[in-house]
Amino acid sequence: MINLFKMYFNEKLSKLRSNPKLEPVVQFILFGLVGVSNTLISYLIYVLFVSMNVHFLIANGIGFIVSVLNSFYWNNRYVFINKTGKKRSGLVTLFKTFIAYGFTGILLNSLLLIVLVEKVQVSKYGAPLIVLLVTIPLNFIINKRWSFKVND
Repeated sequence: MINLFKMYFNEKLSKLRSNPKLEPVVQFILFGLVGVSNTLISYLIYVLFVSMNVHFLIANGIGFIVSVLNSFYWNNRYVFINKTGKKRSGLVTLFKTFIAYGFTGILLNSLLLIVLVEKVQVSKYGAPLIVLLVTIPLNFIINKRWSFKVND
């Protein structure tokens, strides 16, 4: 059953991707789906560690590492497909992915968390969800144009 779904999904995805005008839309939708899984993974790890009395920034860092690995796998495999024919180095792309997410997912995310939790008094459980409104669109642009070097 799972293989039938996978075949159906890949067939429909290939048809959508065959239209150059739809490719950026398909990428954004798939990136969004990967982002949802990243968000769930990161947030669940964050909540788990915060509930164990781990400092919220350390919990955020652990969630970050796991979610970037998840993101790299799915974005490399399904979202930012290499159509140039040139081989893309997995390690270089992974390194760039960590840098991209490091900027938005650790630096910017942490700064916004500090402001929201310590200055604005937003709940440390709700603050990461607010931060996503800034980091998700920025991550898409950086990953598409730099980490995975996709130019439509």
